[in-house]
Amino acid sequence: MSGHSKWATTKHRKGAKDSARAKVFAKLIRQVEVAAREGGGDPASNASLRTMFQKAREASVPIDTIERAIKRGTGELEGVRYESISYEGYAPNGVAVIVETLTDNRNRTSAEIKHVFSKNGGSIAEPGAVSWQFDRKGMLEVQGPIDEDQLLEWVMEAGGENFEPQGANYLVTTEPHDVGSVRDALEGFGVKVLSADLTLVAQNLVPVGDESEAKKILRLMEAIDDHDDVQNVYANFDIPDEILASFEG
Repeated sequence: MSGHSKWATTKHRKGAKDSARAKVFAKLIRQVEVAAREGGGDPASNASLRTMFQKAREASVPIDTIERAIKRGTGELEGVRYESISYEGYAPNGVAVIVETLTDNRNRTSAEIKHVFSKNGGSIAEPGAVSWQFDRKGMLEVQGPIDEDQLLEWVMEAGGENFEPQGANYLVTTEPHDVGSVRDALEGFGVKVLSADLTLVAQNLVPVGDESEAKKILRLMEAIDDHDDVQNVYANFDIPDEILASFEG
């Protein structure tokens, strides 16, 4: 399982425990707004907006809040104009990290992200230094239990690429532009899709078995993700589940 997938699960559990819904809402609303600005306000013809709309609804963002974000994105309502900027760097143990942000102040965000890296044992890298180690994919989490032979048949018929276990559930990967159609097809087969998103998947993972080093990496991930402008953070670590569970606790 990719480091991002493991981190997403850890972040979700910690977020629920920490009552971090307001911060999650703010990030999702910003993503909806940018998707509408870049591709138009109709989810039927804007696949990115459709994905962000569904993601926001799955997080229980009120529908009127989402609709206002879309109107700000299309210019129907006045709003702040956000710029998309990515940062690349390294966590302890040589783990590659990519940070995606939406910001209204490039200089402020750049300085603050660099500070978060250096304060938590990481380092910023030049653009392109680590991005080649990741592929952009669509990822859907589907609810188990499901007969795996049957699931594979459905995934292939839906136009997906593959799947892997995620605890009691499964993660299905697709090409980025196929995530919406694969979701629709799987739901048509009676599969319950818990979430659908665009993500970066590491080509190769860095095993991290030392608990002390693992927790340094996770603390850096948490500190980055806690920044208001950060929308997504990806890494290529492979940390044992028992260490992740300890960190969640």
